[in-house]
Amino acid sequence: MSQSLQVGRIPALGVGPLVDGGAFPTKSVVDEEFTVTATVFREGHDAVNASVALTDPSGATTLLPMTCVNRGLDAWECVVSAATPGMWTLRVEGWSDPYATWRHDAIIKIDAGVDVDLMLAEGALVLDRWAKDATVTDADRSTLTAGAATLRDQTLSVADRLAGGTGESVEAVHATHPLREFVTGTPDYPWLVERELALTGAWYEIFPRSEGAHLDEDGHWVSGTLRTAAQRLDAIAAMGFDVVYLTPIHPIGEVNRKGPNNTLDAGPLDPGSPYAIGSKDGGHDAIHPDLGTFEDFDAFVAHARELNLEVALDLALQCAPDHPWVSEHPEWFTTRADGTIAYAENPPKKYQDIYPLNFDNDPEGIYRAVRDVVQVWIDHGVTLFRVDNPHTKPLDFWQWLIADVAQDHPEIIWLAEAFTRPAMMHTLGKIGFQQSYTYFTWRNEPATMREYCESLATESAHYMRPSFWPTTHDILTPYMQFAGPTGWTMRAAIAGTLSPTYGIYTGYELIEDVPRPGAEEQIDNEKYQYKDRRWSDYELGGPKEGQSLAQFLGLLNKIRHEHPALHWLRNLRFHHVDDETMLAYSKKRGDDVILVIASFDPHATRESTVRLDMPALGLQPGDRFTARDLLSGIEYDWRAENFVRLGPATTPVHIFHVRG
Repeated sequence: MSQSLQVGRIPALGVGPLVDGGAFPTKSVVDEEFTVTATVFREGHDAVNASVALTDPSGATTLLPMTCVNRGLDAWECVVSAATPGMWTLRVEGWSDPYATWRHDAIIKIDAGVDVDLMLAEGALVLDRWAKDATVTDADRSTLTAGAATLRDQTLSVADRLAGGTGESVEAVHATHPLREFVTGTPDYPWLVERELALTGAWYEIFPRSEGAHLDEDGHWVSGTLRTAAQRLDAIAAMGFDVVYLTPIHPIGEVNRKGPNNTLDAGPLDPGSPYAIGSKDGGHDAIHPDLGTFEDFDAFVAHARELNLEVALDLALQCAPDHPWVSEHPEWFTTRADGTIAYAENPPKKYQDIYPLNFDNDPEGIYRAVRDVVQVWIDHGVTLFRVDNPHTKPLDFWQWLIADVAQDHPEIIWLAEAFTRPAMMHTLGKIGFQQSYTYFTWRNEPATMREYCESLATESAHYMRPSFWPTTHDILTPYMQFAGPTGWTMRAAIAGTLSPTYGIYTGYELIEDVPRPGAEEQIDNEKYQYKDRRWSDYELGGPKEGQSLAQFLGLLNKIRHEHPALHWLRNLRFHHVDDETMLAYSKKRGDDVILVIASFDPHATRESTVRLDMPALGLQPGDRFTARDLLSGIEYDWRAENFVRLGPATTPVHIFHVRG
């Protein structure tokens, strides 16, 4: 018989969640729960049962019982989690359950007075066979032996004899150490378990050269340094962020350098784009002289760690025309028919200051050079990489690089900045990227946001983890240009509660919403010039005190840290709101339940009724409960249907802690 047609003695089919049939690992983080499902059945009417076998990185296997949730569809499931990181495997085992078969038949027949003595005798034989099974404990064996003896004891009533073989003590053994016969297992499917930050974290992005940048007495810009940027870490940590993400800190090319707002006429003092990497001062493994030295970088990382911040670095695999690689390895780039090297383009955008790498000309050489670059920064304390445009590089390169790094550094986390087609975004997640930027930034209607997040929390949650960013240094959507403080508050709140991982681009606190004409990005973009935000103006006693969202972001992150329900993605559930401009959703983890209601209209106060899915909150339809708004501290007595008012005059969002 063809191997592809073999289903096994007890078929176990349709196992999920699998990634492309098990070609790539299913993902979770330590202690994250998810549900394994399968279709398990057999011929005839004998009882069938199922288990999930989990094998940890050391090779130890644990069996967990599955529950049949739909007999008519032979649907089984089991909630699983892992206590340690590493590469695990899981498989589903279908098996014949002789005890359950006998118990079912015995109760029916004995109640009807059919084959009474025969059924009792057969039950005793089943318990005898069960007691000899190697998996049972000594205590279980005593229980089973006693049960078999009771079934054979003709001095007792039939009811008492039957109870001896079907009572609670025997059922307890069946629940923990059942007699499994004709065990038929599926293949072992890969399951990658990673540290919690791979799923849950709050990122804060900075351009190090802007932190401490200022004008001198002659009106010329003085660059910030890694030392001055380190002074900003205390404020970032005070807001409760987990990761500080640095845009590229390498030397910047001088050839075709961009001026302010992406112009082609850079002046002699314009700093250029940090994404135009490389000059006479070095390439991807060097630090821009204006920023300092590796000693300064090490000091930055050390201070971050003192504040419980991890450091992420931008990995932008492209080169300025004067990058050392261009002269040393011209074959690593694409030469056009006129003999020039092709610069980067993303129509209508043109990046004359950047040469893309051509991975096809010398893959072995490029692979090794990039791997060496990554190791430099790992050796200096970087634990996360935000990868610029990974969808423009070969997928097999990323698969190799991430796997190679993980052999010695499994703690490293990779974030894909890939605003591209779904197939590419999904495949980047499958081959190793722990996190991905998403379309969240452009989902500005409740209906489309709900549809998108339902897909993220179900279909792709076992391989692609979303990172929600309301704005980035490249993106300022029309919604954010006109939403004002109300909209910016709401977008941060839902980014931080819809997804376990979200990110804030520095300056978000100051609501930097003025676009560059003709572009969906900020005016005077930080990619091309310094920016002195004068943070002290917004501190207590400063001339702009109270005009910053820093306090709100700090409260949002405090809520995230204190409520484990917000640390997961797959527990997202939506609720109905009559007003189509509002969105309601909840997350439940154990006894911790968070309910969020947000208005997407930043300009008007809206009133509506929210109709809650009470079981999703762990409540019954008629229950009343206390909803404590974690932003305001106000408590409400709520039930299944409730009135809400959201908008500029009140608040654009409620984040409730639900207590029954």
